Amino acid sequence: MAPVGLCLDLGLTLYYLGVVKKEMITFKVDESLAELIHRVPNKSEFIRQAIMTALENTCPLCQGTGSLNPDQKRHWDSFAAHHEIETCDDCQAVHIHCELESPHPQP
Repeated sequence: MAPVGLCLDLGLTLYYLGVVKKEMITFKVDESLAELIHRVPNKSEFIRQAIMTALENTCPLCQGTGSLNPDQKRHWDSFAAHHEIETCDDCQAVHIHCELESPHPQP
């Protein structure tokens, strides 16, 4: 399927030299995603919220890229020497545990 242009006022507020501006952002989606988005009652608010949620939940190390550059990898390797990735027995969330801490803290 060819991408479909989707143009929505995402209501992004820009602050530049004390002037508040809203900017319209356009992006392309495939036809099936466009059909789903068109069913949402308030498309702009839905997309704004989805973007903000994604940005707020971005990995602090890779910052959402999904990979580490060589310097980040070096720092990670140093950190990982005393930390392990575990799954919580109670909530099944994947988390990092420091081997230097005593028993696992409860959330």
